Amino acid sequence: MGKIVAVANQKGGVGKTTTTVNVSACIAAMEHKVLLVDVDPQSNATSALGFDKNEEHTSTYDILIGSSSADTAVRDTTLAYLKVVPSDINLVGAEIELVDVENREMLLRNALAPLKESFEYVFIDCPPSLGLLTINALVAADSVLVPVQTEYFALEGLGQLLNTISRVKRSLNPDLELEGVLLTMFDSRLKLSNQIVEEVRRYFEERVFKTVIARNVRLSEAQSFGKPIILYDAASLGARHYMELGREILGRNSGSDPALRSDGVKPAEDNPMSDRENNNA
Repeated sequence: MGKIVAVANQKGGVGKTTTTVNVSACIAAMEHKVLLVDVDPQSNATSALGFDKNEEHTSTYDILIGSSSADTAVRDTTLAYLKVVPSDINLVGAEIELVDVENREMLLRNALAPLKESFEYVFIDCPPSLGLLTINALVAADSVLVPVQTEYFALEGLGQLLNTISRVKRSLNPDLELEGVLLTMFDSRLKLSNQIVEEVRRYFEERVFKTVIARNVRLSEAQSFGKPIILYDAASLGARHYMELGREILGRNSGSDPALRSDGVKPAEDNPMSDRENNNA
């Protein structure tokens, strides 16, 4: 039975799609069957794997509205062990179209259930919001991976995200766990970056991934060429870091490293990040 991991943060520009694409590709490169599900109307993960987001194809939109089954939307990529369910612009209107649908929060979960037997990991790229699409991803997921950039204002909104995860866990998906917090866009030369790392590690402790993703221009270049970083420049710092993250996730889920096992999610009222947001308001 495969594990579904939602990659979520309602703050844009934190490396969410970059992480989803590249950790999926790196784990697939280690010969584990991986499916990437693009639930972001911007379709950046779809483009980053070399697909034309304007091309007509069965997408997550078709799955959510019930016009197609998930297996008909699965497409091959240039990596043998990596498949993708692409997104398209139609997802923009999905939240309005589905507002009156019964159990609308469960649509993605029900659609992906048959695919869990075929893949070891399913990574969901969520939109930068906490709307119905992200809620669907959280309900479908076994765990949540939260990218946090090591820059100013990076922690703003994190309390709101954790509170949403906690509510989903209480009311819709009691098995939802925190896969981990991933520090991204790290620049060791900046004092602020190091302060953010310290603050995040102080609160989340072992739930923060040991791997830190450094700022690397090759990661951005790879996306513009429609390739994951390991196919664009396998020797780059970005490729090495995402391979390390892939190995860390595999180790966590195999139970080989007890310190890295998933932990529960604290609600925002117990989260010092909430106080930070209030102080900055």
